[in-house]
Amino acid sequence: MSTELASVDQDMSALALSRDEKRVRWFELLLVLVIAFGGSFLSSLYLMKAGKAGLPMVSEFRWARGFVQEIPCLFLLWYILSRRRKSFRDIGLRWLVRDVAVGLGLTLVSYVAYIIGGFIVYSIHRAFFPAGTSGVTAADLSSHSLLLAVPFALINPFFEELIVRAYLMTEVKALTGSWFLASLSSVAIQWSYHLYYGWDASLSIAFMFLTFSIYFARTQRATPLVVAHGVLDLWALMWWK
Repeated sequence: MSTELASVDQDMSALALSRDEKRVRWFELLLVLVIAFGGSFLSSLYLMKAGKAGLPMVSEFRWARGFVQEIPCLFLLWYILSRRRKSFRDIGLRWLVRDVAVGLGLTLVSYVAYIIGGFIVYSIHRAFFPAGTSGVTAADLSSHSLLLAVPFALINPFFEELIVRAYLMTEVKALTGSWFLASLSSVAIQWSYHLYYGWDASLSIAFMFLTFSIYFARTQRATPLVVAHGVLDLWALMWWK
């Protein structure tokens, strides 16, 4: 009963937003997304077309560039939230011990979703389309020193999950009243800057993004997502090293 009342309150709050406030919040949301992921999206499109031949241009100083991009974006998000007298906690970043266990469980569930999704995607591709060139792999992008790669892998989960998941989904839900649109937006944008993996691999990994988005829509908790994303990033980094 309390959950239903909370849902009604959220829907009413979405309706209560003035037109000017909605305009400002849409602008802020788009500003954060463009600054945070615009460059990654263009790099993804370039690598999707150029393949491994484009790696020298994109991957040079990749980790250092990531720090310069992601840390200021997190401060920008903090500023936008603080302007409304809110914090990261209000979009789901709360620190509880059980979130670590939940995050580990979510890691497993999302990986299973990736395996199942990959099987579906590759089966459809083989059945209806000719074989194409593969995109860039995680190994291709992990060819640099661990000195910067590991710290980057620890910061990146906060960057992605707080911005493309927690903030984006919270805002879209507040502005449209729909968790479906919020989840769809999150998956689509996150998928768009992973296109460099190629169509098959990027669509397969989108099943992970979908799992994360469904979890956030149901719980509004970001910390387990950060934990799960971090475990997957570190595991991929160590595996390819």
